[in-house]
Amino acid sequence: MTNNVNDLSVRLSQAGIPLNEPTSPAQLQTPWFVRALQAFSGWLAALFLLGFIAMGVVFVVESPAASLGLGLVMIGAAYGLFCKARGDVLEHLALAVSLAGQLLIAWALVEFWNVSTYLWWSLLALQCALALVMPSQVHRTFSAFAASLALYMALAVNAMAPAAGGLVLLALALLWLNEFRCSGRIQDVQAWGYGLLIGLLVMQGLAHSGHSFAFWSDAQSTNAFAWSAPWLNAVFVALSLALLLYTIPHSKTHWGLYLSPLALLLVSFYAPSVGQGLVVVLLGFAIGHRLVLGLGVLSLLVGIGSYYYWLDATLLTKALTLLVLGGGLLALRWTLLKWLSVAENSPSTSVEGHGK
Repeated sequence: MTNNVNDLSVRLSQAGIPLNEPTSPAQLQTPWFVRALQAFSGWLAALFLLGFIAMGVVFVVESPAASLGLGLVMIGAAYGLFCKARGDVLEHLALAVSLAGQLLIAWALVEFWNVSTYLWWSLLALQCALALVMPSQVHRTFSAFAASLALYMALAVNAMAPAAGGLVLLALALLWLNEFRCSGRIQDVQAWGYGLLIGLLVMQGLAHSGHSFAFWSDAQSTNAFAWSAPWLNAVFVALSLALLLYTIPHSKTHWGLYLSPLALLLVSFYAPSVGQGLVVVLLGFAIGHRLVLGLGVLSLLVGIGSYYYWLDATLLTKALTLLVLGGGLLALRWTLLKWLSVAENSPSTSVEGHGK
Protein backbone atom coordinates (compact mmCIF):
# COMPACT_ATOMS: atom_id res chain seq x y z
CA MET A 1 0.00 0.00 0.00
CA THR A 2 2.85 2.34 0.86
CA ASN A 3 4.51 1.68 -2.49
CA ASN A 4 1.30 2.54 -4.35
CA VAL A 5 0.99 5.80 -2.42
CA ASN A 6 4.61 6.67 -3.16
CA ASP A 7 4.17 5.89 -6.87
CA LEU A 8 1.08 8.10 -6.97
CA SER A 9 2.96 10.92 -5.22
CA VAL A 10 5.82 10.65 -7.70
CA ARG A 11 3.45 10.75 -10.70
CA LEU A 12 1.59 13.77 -9.31
CA SER A 13 4.88 15.54 -8.60
CA GLN A 14 6.05 14.89 -12.15
CA ALA A 15 2.79 16.38 -13.41
CA GLY A 16 3.48 19.57 -11.44
CA ILE A 17 0.80 19.02 -8.76
CA PRO A 18 2.15 19.81 -5.25
CA LEU A 19 1.07 17.57 -2.38
CA ASN A 20 0.90 18.44 1.33
CA GLU A 21 3.33 21.33 1.46
CA PRO A 22 2.07 23.43 4.39
CA THR A 23 5.59 24.46 5.41
CA SER A 24 6.49 25.94 2.02
CA PRO A 25 5.83 29.69 1.77
CA ALA A 26 3.01 30.73 -0.54
CA GLN A 27 4.25 32.20 -3.77
CA LEU A 28 3.06 35.69 -4.53
CA GLN A 29 1.28 35.98 -7.85
CA THR A 30 2.41 38.80 -10.10
CA PRO A 31 -0.48 41.19 -10.88
CA TRP A 32 -1.78 41.04 -14.42
CA PHE A 33 -0.91 44.66 -15.20
CA VAL A 34 2.71 44.08 -14.15
CA ARG A 35 2.91 41.04 -16.42
CA ALA A 36 1.34 43.04 -19.24
CA LEU A 37 3.97 45.77 -18.78
CA GLN A 38 6.73 43.15 -18.78
CA ALA A 39 5.32 41.60 -21.96
CA PHE A 40 5.20 45.03 -23.61
CA SER A 41 8.80 45.64 -22.57
CA GLY A 42 9.84 42.30 -24.05
CA TRP A 43 8.19 43.03 -27.39
CA LEU A 44 9.60 46.57 -27.47
CA ALA A 45 13.10 45.26 -26.81
CA ALA A 46 12.59 42.61 -29.48
CA LEU A 47 11.50 45.20 -32.06
CA PHE A 48 14.57 47.35 -31.42
CA LEU A 49 16.83 44.30 -31.59
CA LEU A 50 15.27 42.99 -34.78
CA GLY A 51 15.38 46.45 -36.34
CA PHE A 52 19.08 46.73 -35.55
CA ILE A 53 19.72 43.30 -37.08
CA ALA A 54 17.63 44.11 -40.16
CA MET A 55 19.68 47.24 -40.87
CA GLY A 56 22.86 45.19 -41.15
CA VAL A 57 21.54 42.14 -42.99
CA VAL A 58 19.26 43.60 -45.64
CA PHE A 59 20.92 41.34 -48.22
CA VAL A 60 19.47 38.31 -46.41
CA VAL A 61 16.02 38.99 -47.84
CA GLU A 62 17.42 38.82 -51.36
CA SER A 63 18.97 35.37 -50.79
CA PRO A 64 16.63 32.45 -49.91
CA ALA A 65 19.51 30.36 -48.55
CA ALA A 66 20.74 33.18 -46.29
CA SER A 67 17.19 33.89 -45.15
CA LEU A 68 16.68 30.22 -44.31
CA GLY A 69 19.96 30.02 -42.41
CA LEU A 70 19.37 33.18 -40.41
CA GLY A 71 15.83 32.04 -39.61
CA LEU A 72 17.12 28.76 -38.19
CA VAL A 73 19.75 30.62 -36.16
CA MET A 74 17.12 32.95 -34.71
CA ILE A 75 14.87 30.01 -33.77
CA GLY A 76 17.86 28.40 -32.05
CA ALA A 77 18.55 31.63 -30.19
CA ALA A 78 14.90 31.82 -29.15
CA TYR A 79 15.13 28.27 -27.80
CA GLY A 80 18.13 29.28 -25.69
CA LEU A 81 16.29 32.34 -24.37
CA PHE A 82 13.28 30.22 -23.47
CA CYS A 83 15.49 27.84 -21.50
CA LYS A 84 16.95 30.73 -19.48
CA ALA A 85 13.77 32.81 -19.18
CA ARG A 86 12.55 33.36 -15.62
CA GLY A 87 10.20 36.23 -16.35
CA ASP A 88 7.83 37.62 -18.93
CA VAL A 89 10.39 39.99 -20.46
CA LEU A 90 12.77 37.29 -21.69
CA GLU A 91 9.91 34.97 -22.62
CA HIS A 92 8.22 37.49 -24.88
CA LEU A 93 11.57 38.59 -26.26
CA ALA A 94 12.27 34.96 -27.20
CA LEU A 95 8.78 34.65 -28.72
CA ALA A 96 9.35 37.72 -30.91
CA VAL A 97 12.76 36.42 -32.04
CA SER A 98 11.21 33.06 -32.87
CA LEU A 99 8.40 34.65 -34.88
CA ALA A 100 10.94 36.72 -36.84
CA GLY A 101 12.93 33.56 -37.58
CA GLN A 102 9.79 31.78 -38.73
CA LEU A 103 8.97 34.66 -41.06
CA LEU A 104 12.45 34.44 -42.59
CA ILE A 105 12.05 30.70 -43.12
CA ALA A 106 8.59 31.22 -44.65
CA TRP A 107 10.07 33.86 -46.98
CA ALA A 108 12.76 31.44 -48.09
CA LEU A 109 10.19 28.69 -48.71
CA VAL A 110 8.08 31.08 -50.78
CA GLU A 111 11.13 31.83 -52.92
CA PHE A 112 11.78 28.10 -53.36
CA TRP A 113 8.25 26.84 -54.07
CA ASN A 114 6.11 29.96 -54.57
CA VAL A 115 2.59 29.58 -53.16
CA SER A 116 1.96 25.86 -53.56
CA THR A 117 0.96 22.83 -51.54
CA TYR A 118 4.61 22.09 -50.69
CA LEU A 119 4.92 25.47 -48.99
CA TRP A 120 2.02 24.89 -46.61
CA TRP A 121 2.97 21.30 -45.83
CA SER A 122 6.50 22.49 -45.02
CA LEU A 123 5.16 25.20 -42.72
CA LEU A 124 2.89 22.62 -41.09
CA ALA A 125 5.87 20.38 -40.37
CA LEU A 126 7.83 23.36 -39.01
CA GLN A 127 5.04 24.41 -36.65
CA CYS A 128 4.49 20.85 -35.43
CA ALA A 129 8.20 20.56 -34.65
CA LEU A 130 8.21 23.88 -32.79
CA ALA A 131 5.09 22.89 -30.83
CA LEU A 132 6.89 19.76 -29.65
CA VAL A 133 10.32 21.26 -28.97
CA MET A 134 9.94 24.82 -27.70
CA PRO A 135 9.96 24.99 -23.86
CA SER A 136 7.25 27.64 -23.63
CA GLN A 137 3.51 27.14 -23.24
CA VAL A 138 2.74 30.40 -25.06
CA HIS A 139 4.90 29.33 -27.99
CA ARG A 140 3.33 25.84 -28.02
CA THR A 141 -0.13 27.41 -28.19
CA PHE A 142 0.89 29.71 -31.03
CA SER A 143 2.60 26.89 -32.94
CA ALA A 144 -0.48 24.65 -32.62
CA PHE A 145 -2.64 27.53 -33.87
CA ALA A 146 -0.27 28.20 -36.79
CA ALA A 147 -0.16 24.48 -37.60
CA SER A 148 -3.95 24.34 -37.85
CA LEU A 149 -3.94 27.31 -40.24
CA ALA A 150 -1.14 25.73 -42.29
CA LEU A 151 -3.20 22.55 -42.57
CA TYR A 152 -6.18 24.62 -43.68
CA MET A 153 -4.09 26.34 -46.34
CA ALA A 154 -2.54 23.09 -47.58
CA LEU A 155 -6.01 21.63 -48.09
CA ALA A 156 -7.50 24.88 -49.40
CA VAL A 157 -5.01 25.03 -52.26
CA ASN A 158 -6.46 21.70 -53.45
CA ALA A 159 -10.06 22.79 -52.78
CA MET A 160 -10.29 20.54 -49.71
CA ALA A 161 -10.57 23.29 -47.08
CA PRO A 162 -13.86 22.02 -45.52
CA ALA A 163 -12.08 18.85 -44.39
CA ALA A 164 -9.54 20.85 -42.34
CA GLY A 165 -12.06 21.71 -39.63
CA GLY A 166 -12.99 18.06 -39.11
CA LEU A 167 -9.34 17.01 -38.90
CA VAL A 168 -8.55 19.72 -36.34
CA LEU A 169 -11.63 18.76 -34.33
CA LEU A 170 -10.58 15.10 -34.26
CA ALA A 171 -7.07 16.05 -33.10
CA LEU A 172 -8.61 18.36 -30.50
CA ALA A 173 -10.79 15.56 -29.10
CA LEU A 174 -7.84 13.16 -28.96
CA LEU A 175 -5.74 15.69 -27.06
CA TRP A 176 -8.28 16.73 -24.42
CA LEU A 177 -9.57 13.20 -23.82
CA ASN A 178 -6.01 11.98 -23.19
CA GLU A 179 -4.95 15.04 -21.20
CA PHE A 180 -3.97 13.11 -18.06
CA ARG A 181 -2.45 10.06 -19.74
CA CYS A 182 0.87 11.87 -20.18
CA SER A 183 1.54 12.79 -16.57
CA GLY A 184 4.68 14.76 -17.37
CA ARG A 185 3.23 16.85 -20.21
CA ILE A 186 -0.21 17.90 -19.01
CA GLN A 187 0.53 21.60 -19.54
CA ASP A 188 1.91 20.88 -23.01
CA VAL A 189 -1.25 19.02 -24.00
CA GLN A 190 -3.36 21.90 -22.71
CA ALA A 191 -1.31 24.41 -24.72
CA TRP A 192 -1.74 22.33 -27.90
CA GLY A 193 -5.45 22.01 -27.21
CA TYR A 194 -5.91 25.75 -26.79
CA GLY A 195 -4.02 26.44 -30.02
CA LEU A 196 -6.08 23.95 -32.04
CA LEU A 197 -9.31 25.28 -30.55
CA ILE A 198 -8.44 28.85 -31.53
CA GLY A 199 -7.54 27.63 -35.01
CA LEU A 200 -10.92 25.87 -35.29
CA LEU A 201 -12.70 29.09 -34.33
CA VAL A 202 -10.76 31.01 -36.99
CA MET A 203 -11.76 28.44 -39.62
CA GLN A 204 -15.39 28.80 -38.61
CA GLY A 205 -15.08 32.56 -38.82
CA LEU A 206 -13.76 32.23 -42.36
CA ALA A 207 -16.64 29.93 -43.25
CA HIS A 208 -19.10 32.40 -41.73
CA SER A 209 -17.68 35.31 -43.73
CA GLY A 210 -17.72 33.28 -46.92
CA HIS A 211 -14.04 34.00 -47.66
CA SER A 212 -10.92 31.91 -47.72
CA PHE A 213 -7.21 32.58 -47.36
CA ALA A 214 -6.60 30.78 -50.66
CA PHE A 215 -8.31 33.42 -52.80
CA TRP A 216 -5.46 33.37 -55.33
CA SER A 217 -5.86 29.66 -56.12
CA ASP A 218 -7.99 28.33 -58.95
CA ALA A 219 -7.65 24.73 -57.76
CA GLN A 220 -11.36 24.58 -56.98
CA SER A 221 -12.07 24.20 -60.70
CA THR A 222 -9.35 21.58 -61.34
CA ASN A 223 -9.48 19.23 -58.35
CA ALA A 224 -11.64 16.21 -59.11
CA PHE A 225 -11.98 15.26 -55.44
CA ALA A 226 -13.33 18.59 -54.20
CA TRP A 227 -16.82 17.10 -53.90
CA SER A 228 -15.63 14.77 -51.13
CA ALA A 229 -14.43 17.54 -48.79
CA PRO A 230 -17.82 18.19 -47.08
CA TRP A 231 -18.33 14.46 -46.59
CA LEU A 232 -14.84 14.02 -45.15
CA ASN A 233 -15.50 16.85 -42.71
CA ALA A 234 -18.78 15.24 -41.66
CA VAL A 235 -17.07 11.87 -41.17
CA PHE A 236 -14.34 13.43 -39.00
CA VAL A 237 -16.94 15.22 -36.87
CA ALA A 238 -18.91 11.99 -36.42
CA LEU A 239 -15.72 10.13 -35.48
CA SER A 240 -14.93 12.79 -32.89
CA LEU A 241 -18.35 12.35 -31.30
CA ALA A 242 -18.05 8.55 -31.38
CA LEU A 243 -14.64 8.79 -29.69
CA LEU A 244 -16.10 11.10 -27.06
CA LEU A 245 -18.99 8.74 -26.33
CA TYR A 246 -16.67 5.75 -26.14
CA THR A 247 -14.38 7.48 -23.67
CA ILE A 248 -17.19 8.42 -21.26
CA PRO A 249 -17.72 5.33 -19.06
CA HIS A 250 -21.38 6.09 -18.30
CA SER A 251 -22.35 6.09 -21.99
CA LYS A 252 -21.03 2.60 -22.73
CA THR A 253 -24.12 0.97 -21.23
CA HIS A 254 -26.48 2.86 -23.53
CA TRP A 255 -25.98 1.50 -27.01
CA GLY A 256 -28.60 3.86 -28.43
CA LEU A 257 -26.31 6.82 -27.90
CA TYR A 258 -24.01 5.50 -30.62
CA LEU A 259 -26.70 6.32 -33.16
CA SER A 260 -26.07 10.03 -32.52
CA PRO A 261 -22.87 10.13 -34.64
CA LEU A 262 -24.95 9.05 -37.64
CA ALA A 263 -27.37 11.92 -37.05
CA LEU A 264 -24.47 14.30 -36.54
CA LEU A 265 -22.98 13.06 -39.81
CA LEU A 266 -25.97 14.43 -41.72
CA VAL A 267 -26.08 17.64 -39.70
CA SER A 268 -22.38 18.29 -40.29
CA PHE A 269 -22.77 17.82 -44.03
CA TYR A 270 -25.34 20.62 -44.33
CA ALA A 271 -24.11 22.77 -41.41
CA PRO A 272 -20.44 21.94 -40.68
CA SER A 273 -19.89 24.59 -38.00
CA VAL A 274 -22.96 23.44 -36.06
CA GLY A 275 -21.65 19.90 -35.78
CA GLN A 276 -18.17 21.07 -34.79
CA GLY A 277 -19.52 23.44 -32.15
CA LEU A 278 -21.76 20.74 -30.70
CA VAL A 279 -18.85 18.33 -30.32
CA VAL A 280 -16.70 21.00 -28.63
CA VAL A 281 -19.53 21.77 -26.19
CA LEU A 282 -19.92 18.08 -25.33
CA LEU A 283 -16.15 17.74 -25.02
CA GLY A 284 -15.90 20.65 -22.57
CA PHE A 285 -18.79 19.26 -20.54
CA ALA A 286 -17.31 15.74 -20.49
CA ILE A 287 -13.87 16.82 -19.24
CA GLY A 288 -15.25 19.51 -16.93
CA HIS A 289 -13.30 22.35 -18.58
CA ARG A 290 -15.17 25.64 -18.43
CA LEU A 291 -13.01 27.46 -20.96
CA VAL A 292 -13.41 24.71 -23.56
CA LEU A 293 -17.13 24.63 -22.81
CA GLY A 294 -17.43 28.40 -23.23
CA LEU A 295 -15.50 28.42 -26.50
CA GLY A 296 -17.64 25.51 -27.66
CA VAL A 297 -20.80 27.51 -26.97
CA LEU A 298 -19.29 30.40 -28.95
CA SER A 299 -18.45 28.01 -31.79
CA LEU A 300 -21.98 26.59 -31.76
CA LEU A 301 -23.53 30.07 -31.84
CA VAL A 302 -21.29 31.07 -34.76
CA GLY A 303 -22.26 27.90 -36.60
CA ILE A 304 -25.98 28.41 -36.05
CA GLY A 305 -25.70 32.08 -36.99
CA SER A 306 -23.80 31.35 -40.19
CA TYR A 307 -26.24 28.62 -41.22
CA TYR A 308 -29.19 30.91 -40.52
CA TYR A 309 -27.58 33.76 -42.44
CA TRP A 310 -26.65 31.72 -45.52
CA LEU A 311 -29.89 29.73 -45.64
CA ASP A 312 -31.64 30.60 -48.90
CA ALA A 313 -35.18 30.95 -47.52
CA THR A 314 -37.64 33.60 -46.40
CA LEU A 315 -37.69 34.89 -42.83
CA LEU A 316 -40.97 33.09 -42.15
CA THR A 317 -39.51 29.78 -43.31
CA LYS A 318 -36.41 30.34 -41.20
CA ALA A 319 -38.51 31.13 -38.12
CA LEU A 320 -40.67 28.02 -38.59
CA THR A 321 -37.54 25.93 -39.11
CA LEU A 322 -36.04 27.17 -35.86
CA LEU A 323 -39.33 26.54 -34.07
CA VAL A 324 -39.50 22.95 -35.29
CA LEU A 325 -35.83 22.31 -34.49
CA GLY A 326 -36.16 23.77 -31.00
CA GLY A 327 -39.25 21.69 -30.26
CA GLY A 328 -37.57 18.57 -31.60
CA LEU A 329 -34.45 19.13 -29.48
CA LEU A 330 -36.53 19.66 -26.34
CA ALA A 331 -38.51 16.50 -27.05
CA LEU A 332 -35.28 14.59 -27.65
CA ARG A 333 -33.87 15.85 -24.35
CA TRP A 334 -36.99 14.75 -22.47
CA THR A 335 -36.87 11.31 -24.11
CA LEU A 336 -33.19 10.81 -23.31
CA LEU A 337 -33.67 11.83 -19.68
CA LYS A 338 -36.55 9.36 -19.32
CA TRP A 339 -34.57 6.63 -21.03
CA LEU A 340 -31.45 7.15 -18.94
CA SER A 341 -33.39 7.26 -15.67
CA VAL A 342 -35.20 4.01 -16.53
CA ALA A 343 -31.92 2.34 -17.49
CA GLU A 344 -30.22 3.44 -14.26
CA ASN A 345 -33.10 2.18 -12.10
CA SER A 346 -33.44 -1.16 -13.91
CA PRO A 347 -32.90 -4.35 -11.83
CA SER A 348 -29.84 -5.41 -13.82
CA THR A 349 -28.09 -2.10 -13.08
CA SER A 350 -28.94 -2.37 -9.39
CA VAL A 351 -27.59 -5.93 -9.20
CA GLU A 352 -24.34 -4.90 -10.90
CA GLY A 353 -23.99 -1.96 -8.53
CA HIS A 354 -24.41 -4.19 -5.45
CA GLY A 355 -22.01 -6.73 -6.92
CA LYS A 356 -19.33 -4.08 -7.27
